Amino acid sequence: MTDSDIVLYELDGNVAIITLNRPEKRNAVSDRLIEALGTVVARAQKEAKAAVICGEGKHFCAGLDLAEHVKRSPIEGVHHSRLWHAIFETIEGGAIPFFSALHGAVVGGGLELAASTHIRVADSSTFFALPEGTRGIFVGGGGSVKVGRLCGVARMTDMMLTGRTVSAELGESWNLCQYVVPEGTARDFAIDLARKAAQNAEMSNYAILQALPRIADMARSDGLFVESFVASMTQTSPEAEERLNAFLTKKAARLAHPDR
Repeated sequence: MTDSDIVLYELDGNVAIITLNRPEKRNAVSDRLIEALGTVVARAQKEAKAAVICGEGKHFCAGLDLAEHVKRSPIEGVHHSRLWHAIFETIEGGAIPFFSALHGAVVGGGLELAASTHIRVADSSTFFALPEGTRGIFVGGGGSVKVGRLCGVARMTDMMLTGRTVSAELGESWNLCQYVVPEGTARDFAIDLARKAAQNAEMSNYAILQALPRIADMARSDGLFVESFVASMTQTSPEAEERLNAFLTKKAARLAHPDR
């Protein structure tokens, strides 16, 4: 299997679809897979306005390929972890929104990857787990920061100490995913969301992705101050002016209650 086979890439209009393609290993993340993922993520940032990450086979991703992990020296482990951090940062901190379509196992490094995406769609077959503690290791793909901020340190501690699995429905209440959909529909649902996001003004999407996580880390007064500048920058762009005028002249669609 070549690197182009281990992670598949498709450009559907202005949405990039990235598929982990190692189903015989439950899409476990090997060195080759993480490097191939980095390549296609960089490509998506250049070609697309939004992207979806999904997994081939019965599972999204069962985490780190432990067969490779046991062979590393301590310093090799550090470099390996930092490589994951760098690649996942290009997803979370890049220029376009990333959506993940989850099904089956979203375990260990698979949950760390999902946590790097901005919107997570889980079908009803999805289960989340962080079994590192039961295997004598620790998260190394950013989970201690990203997953902990999503579900809280106490819940993450529980998952790591006990090997507990969390269903899609419970995962939604824990903020591990934002949507739960019927089994087999997560990919199409995520692509539909990505298409909607891709229609937004580029400046607005960039501001949302870059400003919101930084403001969350700031003191309240600092966050409000930065918000004022970001709001001013976005609303004075030519695309914002065009969209606001379309709304004022009733050429743009109005919001409606989702159930009516």
